[in-house]
Amino acid sequence: MTREGSLTLDRGLALLQAVADAGGEAATISELAVAIGASRAAVYRLLVPLSERGLVWRDGNKVRLGVGLLRLAGQVLPQLREAARPVLHELAEKVGATAHLSVAQGDQAQAVAVVEPTWTSFHVAYRVGTRHPLSAGAAGKAMTLRPGGEGWVTSSGELEAGASGVAAPVRGVPGLKASLGVVSLEPLDASVVGPAVLGSAVRLAEVLKQPE
Repeated sequence: MTREGSLTLDRGLALLQAVADAGGEAATISELAVAIGASRAAVYRLLVPLSERGLVWRDGNKVRLGVGLLRLAGQVLPQLREAARPVLHELAEKVGATAHLSVAQGDQAQAVAVVEPTWTSFHVAYRVGTRHPLSAGAAGKAMTLRPGGEGWVTSSGELEAGASGVAAPVRGVPGLKASLGVVSLEPLDASVVGPAVLGSAVRLAEVLKQPE
């Protein structure tokens, strides 16, 4: 790709992000021009290919996100799940507890990938799609940890009586607010499990950031 093509792509993505940042309100051409530091004429040009692919929808001078994004969004979780599965499998086998990847959905944490250990007599059956507040449970609390602070979070009996959890945030992946953790019906030694969970979270971030 030429430098000019790369700059055009970058501006197109910035424009799409600016439309998304408008939230429930439609953004005007003038507002988008200011947001990406371009002329109104440049915004009109950039909107053409985005509109043709259904990524944005123009209503006169106003621009909203297009339904074409739904098709793209529908592939995010399946691809994220496949990328996480080997890391979760390794962690579950190592710790002997159910490993899971959760992502933030507003003020909720949602489990999007779960792997159970194969060698334990019993383990927690943690379902994909399970939701709980970010303020409860290790998976949710881990997403609220500040960079440079604690590496992982522990919980006990917050979501299910007798269940213990350890989770760490998945950091450094643009647009992703997530955590990786384990849950067990037996007490977890945080001094041992914590570093293992943190290491897995770091490895998953590296996998997701790898260039094609």
